[in-house]
Amino acid sequence: MKSVYLLLAPALLGLGGCVIDARHLGPLEYSTESVEADDSDLVRVDLNMGAGDLRVTEGTQKLLRGDFSYNVPSWKPKVDYRRSGKQGTLSVSQPGSQHGNLGDRKYRWDLQLSNKVPLDLGVHFGAGQARLDLGSLQLRGVTVEMGVGQLDLDLRGPVRHSYNVSIHGGIGQATVHLPADAAIYAEAQGGIGSINVRGLHKQGGHWESDAWEGAGNRIRVDVQGGIGEIRLIAD
Repeated sequence: MKSVYLLLAPALLGLGGCVIDARHLGPLEYSTESVEADDSDLVRVDLNMGAGDLRVTEGTQKLLRGDFSYNVPSWKPKVDYRRSGKQGTLSVSQPGSQHGNLGDRKYRWDLQLSNKVPLDLGVHFGAGQARLDLGSLQLRGVTVEMGVGQLDLDLRGPVRHSYNVSIHGGIGQATVHLPADAAIYAEAQGGIGSINVRGLHKQGGHWESDAWEGAGNRIRVDVQGGIGEIRLIAD
């Protein structure tokens, strides 16, 4: 049980900050932000959302196009891009430290990322729903830290380079879709809840795809959950 408490601690602490004065609510607002692509060899993308609805996919000629909607004016997302040498850092963040996703509060990000630039993606997500369609991107790594809610991560697409996927969840459901013909090594541990794996073979304490041995480009997946369901689907 000690390990369960350790997994849940970030999520439970986050719940303590999910309070906001309803008087701060306003009409639904919309904004759009974009960042031009450059010749960086690698871009680190950091997405920090306290609570809301997050959607990420490819489909822009720019490095980033973001469409945002929110009815708490102080939550207008902050977008920042910096470059050092041949590496860039792109961050999108929800301002403030007290966030909530209940009642009349509305908060949504629809983000499109370039599939022409190698990306190392980090997602810090407190509460709500996140759908990440990343299979068409040039991924170098994916890290997701989630508190309370639902994650749907889709990695189906050509594997252009080897990369690692790390998911740490608190309370909720995490579903990871993997390309059926890719070389995959997966580990999954849950505190309280179920682990369902489809399309991979159990090998001791982990799962592998048929293509794992001898493959060039590989995906390593590590999922750690607290309370809820973990699903790994190779299809």
